[in-house]
Amino acid sequence: MKSCTIYHLTHSFQLFSRHPYLSFTPNCLQLCVTRIMSRNLSSLSSINTRPFPDYSPKKPTIKDSELVYQITNAIKLRHSEPLGRILKPYESKFRSDHLIWVLMNIRNDYELVLDFFDWARLRRDPNLEARCIVVQIAVTSKDLKMAHELIRDFWANPNLNVSLSFTHFVERLIYTYKDWGSDPHVFDVFFQVLVEAGMLNEARKLFDKLLNYGVTLSVDSCNLYLTRLSSNSDMLGMTIKVFSEFPQVGVYWNTASYNIIMNALFRLGKLKEAHNLLLRMELKGCIPDVISYSTIINAYCHVGDLQKVLLLVKEMQTKGLKPNSYTYSSIILLLCRSGKVLEGKHVLSDMINEGVFPDNVIYTTLIDGFCKLGNIQAAFKLVDEMNSLNVAPDIVAYTALICGLSQSGKIMEADRLFSEMLSKGLKPDEFAYTALIDGYCKSGMIKKAFSLHNEMVQIGLIPNVVTYTALADGLCKHGELDTANELLHEMRRKGLQLNVCTYNSIVNGLCKAGNILQAVKLMEEMQEAGMHPDAITYTTLMDAYCKTGEMVKAHELLREMLDRGLQPTIVTFNVLMNGFCMSGMLEDGERLLKWMLEKGIMPNATTYNSLMKQYCIRNNMRGTTEIYRGMSGLGVMPDSNTYNILIKGHSKARNMKEAWFLHREMVEKGFKLTASSYNALIKGFFKRKKLLEARQLFEEMRKEGLVAEAEIYSLFADINYEEGNLETTLELCDEAIEMCLVDKAKNGNK
Repeated sequence: MKSCTIYHLTHSFQLFSRHPYLSFTPNCLQLCVTRIMSRNLSSLSSINTRPFPDYSPKKPTIKDSELVYQITNAIKLRHSEPLGRILKPYESKFRSDHLIWVLMNIRNDYELVLDFFDWARLRRDPNLEARCIVVQIAVTSKDLKMAHELIRDFWANPNLNVSLSFTHFVERLIYTYKDWGSDPHVFDVFFQVLVEAGMLNEARKLFDKLLNYGVTLSVDSCNLYLTRLSSNSDMLGMTIKVFSEFPQVGVYWNTASYNIIMNALFRLGKLKEAHNLLLRMELKGCIPDVISYSTIINAYCHVGDLQKVLLLVKEMQTKGLKPNSYTYSSIILLLCRSGKVLEGKHVLSDMINEGVFPDNVIYTTLIDGFCKLGNIQAAFKLVDEMNSLNVAPDIVAYTALICGLSQSGKIMEADRLFSEMLSKGLKPDEFAYTALIDGYCKSGMIKKAFSLHNEMVQIGLIPNVVTYTALADGLCKHGELDTANELLHEMRRKGLQLNVCTYNSIVNGLCKAGNILQAVKLMEEMQEAGMHPDAITYTTLMDAYCKTGEMVKAHELLREMLDRGLQPTIVTFNVLMNGFCMSGMLEDGERLLKWMLEKGIMPNATTYNSLMKQYCIRNNMRGTTEIYRGMSGLGVMPDSNTYNILIKGHSKARNMKEAWFLHREMVEKGFKLTASSYNALIKGFFKRKKLLEARQLFEEMRKEGLVAEAEIYSLFADINYEEGNLETTLELCDEAIEMCLVDKAKNGNK
């Protein structure tokens, strides 16, 4: 039939094209043929569809007809009386068939249909046909919610044979469609119920079956199907396949559809394809919205591509789209993960200025970011801002703050915050307890840490491997290595999967206690337990060997580390550099620096500090300056230690002009001099007869609460005595006795 139709179309078009008043270009002819052909083929597909069946229910007997007539009249003539009362006389004779016959008579009164159906199903379960009839009436009356409930109630029965029930339900819904509703939305409702119930295979079978009747489900229903498919990681590939197939049978995807698929592609690791889909949306007639851009922005945030994120934000703003809370949240999270917490705070300000109010998650992300940077003050300012906006900090925010305070050594403040959290009705979890336990361990308050451990066990919380690692680390730092080892065995007995951090804590403790052989043995045990030492394990042992001057063994560990495919960190190289320098092997240190630069390994300030310190000890300030210039030439920024090393070196060499310049520079950058640097500067200026500068530095040092050497106190006491400042002289003498002699005695007793 199809080939016959195409022949007639072509023949007719040839005649049409020869019309004396019409002329067509070849391209135009081709376009017209294509359009007519596509329309005709579409009509052919509709010709091939199956018609819905006519409804032909069982005919009532004369006796049944009489009963149906009586029930119909009774419920139509009722006023405000309940149906239960007026239909009481008919209850004993009422059957499911009567329900359908009565519905035929009252179908135009929707409220009456619902009341009667409710009365009927209280007495016995209606048959499937009756239920489908009421569903059809509900959809025709635009009450999709009721239709949804009626279908959902049927599938809520746990004893249903899903496969058989599905087949019967589809058959009854199709059978009742033509005469009871003819509204295709009924199939959308049924499809949505199946999808919501997780019956995705049945939903697809319904979709395919309806195509035989020329019915294509709505894009909203299809989007719900896509969403449920994409929620299962194992079905992401099927989601993409459905998106590709459905347009071939008449589904026209919208912006929401593209958003679902872009998210699915990202989760499949196909970020480039997801971004390309965003670019192609408009060609398909779908305008990207805020969710479209936010989906791709979030994807680039996850892979850490800040440049792409900023370009996408700019692009969406040029299209008149304002970033929403989800967009801002993704960007702030990326910035915090990258250590750019201050920039994240600026984004928060922009967000508020745009009228988008941040939620708890955004504030918590920034609080955590500032705490990890050690900027606790900024974190608490954010808490104040949260409270002013009536956004209450949750358990995660409190845990971040407790962790930040603990890491900063402010354990009493962390404990007060823990108590505040309890007073607000927030129940601490194992993470909150672990943060506080770790703080007490770092402060050397092991008994309190174990007391908290016992407390969390008593309230039913299970300590995790991080909790025990914190306790083990605290014991090691407190010198209780045997107890730490016992704890390690206890963790094994409890079936906890020990991690590398746990072993590293004890290895570090053993190394600091000078038990290097025991640390090496523990590393071997670690490997026997199936746990592979990481760069930190090797670096810890290398550091121990370097500090004892065993550079050959340290170098052997580096070779072993490289053979295992482990990438040394900058800390590893700094440990080696410090070892070479402390052993007086400056030439080896310089060779290491050269090798690092050749391999593209960027040294940091610590790398250079080790070399400069040893050159200063040797009074070789020319060599020190060359290293500092090389460091600056590579763009490596000096840290506080760099300045203190250089200032002490130049002061000792009496290069006071250079030392004073470096002092001013470091102060401008927010760094502070150590007591030994102040002492070196003051002595240097004394030797150069620069008493004004020396006195200025001495007063500055005292204001900072730093202790000068006894020799310096003696010098200034003599100067003040000669100047006749007896009161100041006595004050300096008292201060010298208190700060120098008493402290020295205390340290000696220790």
